[in-house]
Amino acid sequence: MASDDDAFVYDEASGEWISAADALASAASAETIEVRDSVGNLLADGDQVTLIKDLTVKGAGQTLKRGTLIRSIRLTGDPQEIDCRYDGIKGLVLRAEFVRKR
Repeated sequence: MASDDDAFVYDEASGEWISAADALASAASAETIEVRDSVGNLLADGDQVTLIKDLTVKGAGQTLKRGTLIRSIRLTGDPQEIDCRYDGIKGLVLRAEFVRKR
């Protein structure tokens, strides 16, 4: 009987047989998305960011001023969008190019 360490799978990208553990590791790394702010800092869930530009929020009739602190961001599946919480605005999604990590 073969153990999991002996299992190999065919990797279509490289055209080679690789171990199952290596295949799982490469699949996990492919699922992680790097989100970077306007100056290239890597963002993560729970980070605090500051706006670098005045932004008009569609549907809320409100403008967020440059320098506004946004706390506790969440990353979405898109490398250019972050989900935010801000008083009075529900479901705020900002583009990463308009924020800087604090």
